[in-house]
Formats: sequence, C-alpha cells, structure tokens
Amino acid sequence: MISGYLEGLGMVLQLGTLLAIAGGTFLGILMGALPGLTSAMAVALLLPVTFGMPPVMGIGMMLGALCGAGASGSIPAILLNIPGTPSSVATTFDGYPMAQKGEAGRALGLAIVASFVGGVASMIILSLLAPPIADFALRFGAAEYFSLSIFGLVIIASVAGKSLLKGMIAGLLGFFAATVGTDPITGVGRFTFNELSLLTGINLLPALIGLFAVSQVLKDAFEYDPNERLQASTHRIEGARPRFVETLQNWRALLAGILSGSVVGPVPGAGGSIASLVAYDQTRRFSKHPEKFGTGHGAGIVSVESANNALLGGALIPTLALGIPGEAATAVLLGGLLIQGITPGPMLFADQGGTIYGIFLAYLVANVFMLLIMCLGIKLFIRVLMVPRKQLLSAILVFCFIGVYGVDGDVFNLYLMLGFGILGYFLNRYDFGTAPVILGLILGPIAESNLRRGLQTFEGDWTPFFTRPISLAFLVVALGLLVLTLWQNYRANRSAPPGGAT
Repeated sequence: MISGYLEGLGMVLQLGTLLAIAGGTFLGILMGALPGLTSAMAVALLLPVTFGMPPVMGIGMMLGALCGAGASGSIPAILLNIPGTPSSVATTFDGYPMAQKGEAGRALGLAIVASFVGGVASMIILSLLAPPIADFALRFGAAEYFSLSIFGLVIIASVAGKSLLKGMIAGLLGFFAATVGTDPITGVGRFTFNELSLLTGINLLPALIGLFAVSQVLKDAFEYDPNERLQASTHRIEGARPRFVETLQNWRALLAGILSGSVVGPVPGAGGSIASLVAYDQTRRFSKHPEKFGTGHGAGIVSVESANNALLGGALIPTLALGIPGEAATAVLLGGLLIQGITPGPMLFADQGGTIYGIFLAYLVANVFMLLIMCLGIKLFIRVLMVPRKQLLSAILVFCFIGVYGVDGDVFNLYLMLGFGILGYFLNRYDFGTAPVILGLILGPIAESNLRRGLQTFEGDWTPFFTRPISLAFLVVALGLLVLTLWQNYRANRSAPPGGAT
C-alpha cells in the first residue's frame, strides 16, 4: 500500500493533473448549485474532455465533479429551500430555517466543512476496505462473475424507479443494447444492420451522455416556464466562512454522517438521499435536544452534508473492487473507467496498483479543492442561480455535440447520442430510470461472456452456478432483494388511500 501511494503521489502531483482536478471540481460545484442538474450529468459532460488524458488525470477530474456537486447542492438548499441535488433534500430541513433567521453564512460554512470532513474520512475508509474486497474477489470464476452481474442489475433495478418491474425492464433494455456488435465467442455480427460503426458494439460515451445529459436537457426544455427565474437569496451571507470549530463541536452529528454515508454508499443503488436521511434521523434520535431539529440547528446540517460526501467514497468500493457501481453517478464513472482502459475488478489492484492509489489521492485532492473553491467563490456561485434556463440548456447541448463528435469524428455517434437522449427522456418521464440501462449495457457483456464461458467449462451443466458457494450467495441475495421489494410494494399499495398514488 505504501509503495502504491508513493507511485500514485507522483501521478497526482503534476500541474496538469492538479488543474484537471480543480477544473472538474469547479464544474461540479456549478452543476450542483443549479437545481435539476445532477452530478451524474456533470460527469457525463466531462467524459469527452477526459478522453486521451492519463487515467489518474481523467478519473481525478470526474471525481472532482462528483465531489463538487455533492457539496454545492447545499447552496440552493440553504438559500432558496430548493435542493440542488437529491442528496441535499435533508439539508433544507435546518439549512433554510437558519437562513431565514439571517444566518445563511453560518449554515453554508457548516455545510462546506462537514462536506470536506466527510469526503476525507470516506477516502480513508475507501483505501482500507477496497483492497481486501478485491482480494476476496480473486476467488471468482465465470460462475461467480455471472451471478455478481445479475446481483448488480437486480439491486440497481430495484431502487432506480418507483416500480421494480419498470427498473427490471430498463435494465433488460441495457442488456439487449449490449448484444449489439460482434459475438464475443463466435465473432458473428449481431443487430448491426450493416452499420460499420456498430460492429464493435454500442459506444458507451454517446450512450452515457445521451441518457444522463441530453435527456435532462429535453426534460427541462419541455417543462420550461418562461416566467420562472430563480433569484439569488436576499439573506445575509457575510458570515460564509469555514466553521471548523463549530463543526467539530458537533462531532456526534459528524460521526453519524460519516458512518451513514460509508455504510449506505457500498450498497449499489442506495443513493445519497437515503444516506443523508438516515444520518439526519440518527442524529436527531440520539440528540439531547431533538426539538431543535427543523428550526435551524447546526447539527442537522453537519450530519446531512458529511453523509453526502462520505457516500461517494463508500460507493467507490464496489465500483473499483467488483465493477458494480454504488449509484447513478458512479455508474457513469464506471463508464469513464472503461473508456480510460481501466477494468474494475479484483485484478485491478494487482495490475494497476499505482493508478488506483493515485485515484484515491486524486479524490483527496478534489476534496481540498472543493473546500477552497467553495470558500472563495460562494458569492459567485449564488449568482449562478440567476442564469436564464434557456441559455444554460443551449450551452449544455452544444457541449454534448462537440464532446461526442470530437472523440473520433464519427457522425453516427451523434445520432446514437440523440437516440439514447430521447430514450432517456421517456424512461425518466414514466419513472423507469436511466441508471439500469447503463448498468445493463455495462454488465451485459460480463454476464453473457461468463455465462457462456462457464457453460463451456462445465460442459453444459448449469448446476455449478447454484452449487458454488459464492455464486449461490449472490443469487440468493438477489432473489431475497426481489422478494423484499415486492413485499414492500405490496404493503405500500395496501396502505395507500383508495385512488391515491403509490
């Protein structure tokens, strides 16, 4: 580990890498401060920019965007009572009441420091837990990888939308898209329709940008209200400085946030909103003054914001060690890893140890940049809330086209991006979710190749998939999750009022 960190340190401490991380963090902060623009969208926009960069530089830039977006969602949550990201919903519980009392600067200062501490703590947890999990995964064979792929898809599908069935359908769409191209075993073309660009399969980059960026642009364009314009808060923000002492004084809330984010993060598909709500609930439950929560209490902000950034480090554990993303944003990051030529899995730490520890350090540097940029530019970012929506959407769409076309100059990828963008719009509109599609597109080839390789190895016998302990464990957990989700949906439907939405 020490040698890996020393090698990774040499990759991070380069001017180009540091500038890339800072730039990604800045973009993530801007995206997180604008309600409706998610961290997954920020990473998707950066994918074309990172193409051709060294791995640590490119992945560090995307991690900076994730880190920045996770922290800056607190800006509109505190000032306008509008969560910048889904994980910032719980920040409004105490952040906005504190701003209403004229303490918006104090609330922002607490949120900034809590996000920084949570991010640094999660990096430490990530570096300690990811290698042992990867070592355990070295026992995996074809059967285990197939079962792991099914497990990952089931988990993402079960939490991606409001319906398990819709999530599974979206995941199967991704599985079907993964069959396009050349058969991995026989080399026969499948569903290419004589299009040369499809012989190597569906390009992951236009699919990612289409599903997460173009679909959001379409959604905002169709729902655009010309009379609607966000206004910066008129509350005082003179006290917007780091609140290290006060944050550390709320150490119980800080610890609850770090633990909640670190525990929920590795659960694929759980998401930041769950982690922040769990942290908030536990902090209030064990507080000596629970009546203060919801009235502008600092401990509520500290617990939520520390959980938001601690979540990312936890979510990276299954992403790097097993190739199973922890949430939608890390699903896009997984695509970035594959585009960079980095294949997540148990051999990653053995084959590219320096690169992985460089990524860990890049995440630490991203948290430092997040702290500096948030502290220095907080008043500027508030003004970003006043950018006219139609101008912002136009600029994002232009960057999508330039980014996808600039990678390899293939016009077909532009049509592919638009096609996935339209698909993503309708999937989101009808609550299917886009994350299962990407996971199906990524996990599909893994599941197919290992299923067929396993059947060849076992001479057509299916029983080893159900008798090998690790493979059986993944399948049993996946089945248990399906049953649990169905039971929860059944109970929710029974408890819903007649004619009400569930």
